[in-house]
Amino acid sequence: MLRARMGDAYTPGLTVTGNAVVRKLRRLPLPGEVLAKVGQKVTASDVVARTELPGRVHLLNFSNLLGVLPDEIAGKLRVEPGAAIREGDILAESKSLFGLLTSRVKAPITGTFESVSEVTGQAVMREPPTPVEVTAYMDGQVVEEIPTEGAIIETRGALIQGIFGLSGEVYAPIVMVSDDPGQVLSPGDLDEATCRGKVVVGGSLATVEVMRRAIDIGVAAVVVGGFAYQDIRELLGYDVGVAVTGTENLGTTLVVTEGFGQIAMAGATFALLREHEGEHASVNGATQIRAGVIRPEVVIPNPPGREAAARADQPGAGGLEIGAKVRCIRAPHFGRIGEVTQLPTDLMEMPSETRVRVLEVTFGQRDAAIIPRANVEVIER
Repeated sequence: MLRARMGDAYTPGLTVTGNAVVRKLRRLPLPGEVLAKVGQKVTASDVVARTELPGRVHLLNFSNLLGVLPDEIAGKLRVEPGAAIREGDILAESKSLFGLLTSRVKAPITGTFESVSEVTGQAVMREPPTPVEVTAYMDGQVVEEIPTEGAIIETRGALIQGIFGLSGEVYAPIVMVSDDPGQVLSPGDLDEATCRGKVVVGGSLATVEVMRRAIDIGVAAVVVGGFAYQDIRELLGYDVGVAVTGTENLGTTLVVTEGFGQIAMAGATFALLREHEGEHASVNGATQIRAGVIRPEVVIPNPPGREAAARADQPGAGGLEIGAKVRCIRAPHFGRIGEVTQLPTDLMEMPSETRVRVLEVTFGQRDAAIIPRANVEVIER
């Protein structure tokens, strides 16, 4: 199944913690101007770097349009190379038949007249550049400046990583719309007055109808335990690749914390989000599971003057150990969260006849399973 293939690509290390140091590289797509300075305090909306993307190029063959040789074009130009032009401006003019006939070339765009070749007769025009600004994304401090490229922003606060997401970065207050991490959201749970412009936290499932309602009323983001994989195509109108998401133009970002299907949000995750209700969060649905893992996330920086206390259940070095919280990332237990109760040292033969290292995971008082270690990821809390 496709669901299993997507799960196969994830690696151990999903983080859910109330006390994390988060660093984000904010980089321009092209060299430009870096505005942020080391030590500077920034808010999520502050612009830390800017550049301009070159405009689209347009070509016209002046030689053909004017009926002259390429090396004769220079004497026919009405504008100099490098000059600004507006759509409809006369760029060149040629007269023939003793001045009775006039051929003119008009600008097809507004932009810049860059050059014309005396060999081919081809003229180059370029549309205006597109300004690009990179914001800090989260409240924090600039800890490193990368000349002409960007900056690294650092903050301390809560970090919740999800397993799948859609659409890009938003920054908005958190509002809880579920009282139970196992609650299935319905469109009626989203009240426009309460949810517009907010990061809405639900329970075990958001349907495609819920997402459409969220988009219609202007919800900034939906954070929920599960989402049906088949609903992604219905929501977007096309299939997403299994490798990268985050560029979808939804209008509302989606972060799925547990997996595909109806899966109750982990109790600790739900409690952590409830603890920060009303506070601003930086949310990103971008997911990459090839060539380096990027997880969808919710980052909740500490408000000024408040330092997060280390959580009692936060592990030191992390890793697989007795008592560690883990999430199953492959079928048949995909998305389930449990606790490691045994770590056998001997290899065990699987139905595929391969011999692998395994562990025992307990999902409840009487619900346990022997699972290959490669089929789980540690939940750092």
